[in-house]
Amino acid sequence: MNSRKQLSADELRAARSLLNWSRVRLGAKANLSEMTISDFENGVRKPRPHNIEAVRQAFEDAGIVFTAEGPPSLAKSEGDSGLDA
Repeated sequence: MNSRKQLSADELRAARSLLNWSRVRLGAKANLSEMTISDFENGVRKPRPHNIEAVRQAFEDAGIVFTAEGPPSLAKSEGDSGLDA
């Protein structure tokens, strides 16, 4: 059972902003369509749990940290430019 907090549309937008990722790039990283990302961000439809997990995993792989206490943050190690090749 997955006890992690549901990812909100606001958190998704904030994480994308921290990484300077477009919807297209997030979609590519999470193996989802740009339309799926857009629909979730705009509240057009509720995303499926496996799609949310794919988005969360793409963000976490890029260094985003989600906490219950506040908005997502970018965890960088020393010398990490935050740029993804």
